[in-house]
Amino acid sequence: MSADRPLAVVAVGGNSLIVDADHIAIPCQSDAAAETAHHLADMVESGWDVIVTHGNGPQVGFILRRVELGIHEVPPIPMNYATSNTQGSIGYMFQRALRNEFRRRGIDREVATLVSETLVDREDPAFAEPTKPIGPHLDEATARQRAAEQGWVVKEDAGRGWRRVVPSPRPQEILELGLIRQLIAADTIVIACGGGGIPVFKNDRGDLQGVEAVIDKDHASSLLARELNADLLVILTAVERVALHFNQPNQRWLDRLTLVEARRYHDEGHFLAGSMGPKIRAMIDFVEHTGNPGVITDPPHLMQALADDSGTRIVQDG
Repeated sequence: MSADRPLAVVAVGGNSLIVDADHIAIPCQSDAAAETAHHLADMVESGWDVIVTHGNGPQVGFILRRVELGIHEVPPIPMNYATSNTQGSIGYMFQRALRNEFRRRGIDREVATLVSETLVDREDPAFAEPTKPIGPHLDEATARQRAAEQGWVVKEDAGRGWRRVVPSPRPQEILELGLIRQLIAADTIVIACGGGGIPVFKNDRGDLQGVEAVIDKDHASSLLARELNADLLVILTAVERVALHFNQPNQRWLDRLTLVEARRYHDEGHFLAGSMGPKIRAMIDFVEHTGNPGVITDPPHLMQALADDSGTRIVQDG
């Protein structure tokens, strides 16, 4: 890492690549990635070293749906392989878009997408209680029908529809951490831990083995930022700020949260498990461990949030 540049881990949601139900095709997702890359390039141009992480919930869901539709013609794709596929495809979208932005601006920086594995505990209780939403939002009748046909677990997702949910074990270790350090030291903008990383565990022989799960990208991003002692963790999502009583008549936007406030609101259930909850939990872990701040905002307000003029900033108490 450069001695004269601060380091930020910036987590981009997989849902942010899908503007709406009419724009789910790959070219549309690529256009959305290019728009986010424009804001990331602003950050790099202003003097930051950046590691980009990203979600993949909708994209993994699309892959698995293609598997279901083609099961009589082609072999199935395990979920951990689907995550590796999305690391390549989504990473390619951001890598190409960032290269184009850098060329236009005369920024001399390399960009690399790294296939990343994340170690999990095979005894993690999350395997017995699926919570991580993947795939598109469905109406309740369709979701329940597919659950009956495919053996899915489905849940209502923060008032936005019904989705399939899968196990989401806690990340224990980013296995490519050393390589990420080397790439950052070589002035490379790194795209890593896509979809939270490919979930693997160590079997009885000590060998790595993939597992059917999806790691929450916010928790993996927080772990990566903590292990690198990053100066800032940014989580880009669909809203400019975090809110209490979201989408309710008494909704209240939050400009700043201390650790005490963040823990209290989280424990009181203000942030849903399939939506803002993991983001707040990931921020709490990062700020508590490093003492450095975190920011939650949407891509268009990224630079304002860095200047503390937008977004929700999570800081130490006092």
